Amino acid sequence: MSDAQHTFPHPPHDHVFLGKDHDKAERRLWAVIILSSVMMVAEIIGGALFGSLALIADGLHMSTHAGALLLAALAYSYARKYARDPQFTFGTGKFGDLAGFSSAIVLAMIALLIAYEAIERFLSPVPIHFNEAIPIAVLGLVVNVASAWLLSGGHHHGHSHGHGHAQDHEHGGETRRIALGRSNLAIEIFEDNVPPRFRVRADAGVLPAAADVSIEAVRPDGSRQPFSFEQRGGYLESREEIPEPHAFTARIRALQEGRHHERELEFEEHAHAHGAHHRDNNMRAAVIHVIGDAFVSLLVIIGLLLARTFGWLWMDPLAGLIGAIVIANWSFVLLRDTGSILLDRTPDPRMADKVRNVIEREGDQVTDLHLWRLGPGHLGAIVSVATSAPREAAHYRQRLAAFADLSHVTVEVAHRP
Repeated sequence: MSDAQHTFPHPPHDHVFLGKDHDKAERRLWAVIILSSVMMVAEIIGGALFGSLALIADGLHMSTHAGALLLAALAYSYARKYARDPQFTFGTGKFGDLAGFSSAIVLAMIALLIAYEAIERFLSPVPIHFNEAIPIAVLGLVVNVASAWLLSGGHHHGHSHGHGHAQDHEHGGETRRIALGRSNLAIEIFEDNVPPRFRVRADAGVLPAAADVSIEAVRPDGSRQPFSFEQRGGYLESREEIPEPHAFTARIRALQEGRHHERELEFEEHAHAHGAHHRDNNMRAAVIHVIGDAFVSLLVIIGLLLARTFGWLWMDPLAGLIGAIVIANWSFVLLRDTGSILLDRTPDPRMADKVRNVIEREGDQVTDLHLWRLGPGHLGAIVSVATSAPREAAHYRQRLAAFADLSHVTVEVAHRP
């Protein structure tokens, strides 16, 4: 067996592997930093003018909050500034993960500090100035809610990723909808822990008989595959499995209400955009800072109100201790996720299986596969293929081009006799 490393005659491309909302996220972070800084200055000056040590302390706490967000904002700025610097071999997309890892360490330290303070107050209770402490906690909660609103872009964006067409993930796959007369059909690729198959359901009207529905998948290389259906109790399911990748034109033919209908739908391989490799861990860390602070403020308000009403002074440190435990848990999860990315752990095992299946479906063998994250929504892949067919690297690159998340692909081909 002879090994050969192939180079490709395509024009050089850049290595900009930043998230699609990179610039917007950076602007939102700076807005929150300005808000936090204004509140910090106002609290410190107000505390000095009115002799309130609590206001000064909260102002100093707000400074650490602004500092953590500043770290995230600078990571965005640095990644953008040096995105095309050739010294960064695989771009600067991981700066956000590095900042997220650092923020997770800061969160862990904050959790330890809160826990230490809470335990100390359990052992040595101190008098609480309720009329001063409660309004400050309420102010902190308001600022953090406003910060969370700004970081989310001023609206709740849920799980939408802007695919540009109607789709959802109701049953673990991609769903499209078509109208056949007075009936509306939902057609999906179902692959929730089972081999992928088409499923057809009736959103409205009558579900056609299994014998009256067929689908032909036409792939970019011109290959075609027919699919027939059988009844599965409330929906139709294709008898044939759908090979990877799921990028093709589906030609649907159906007999409905005595008429023959034909429709075309485009299915694109989006590599499950809800996967972890699409997360912006830099923004995620900033949001955890804000939500963690808001959560602690809410607990403090509840603890202070109960302590003032019933004389339970232990409620205040208990609230702080609960908040510390929750923040520590968030910190651990963030450390685990960002650390895995920095160490180039495979970000999506399902994606690795898809890549392997696409290469091996013609009888070739993947002898080595490396898949890692370059930035939010960007994956790098190095694939070594052993084949006895007269195929070159360009053939496999064309097959892998169906995966939009593979932003940097290197293919090595070894020809076996």
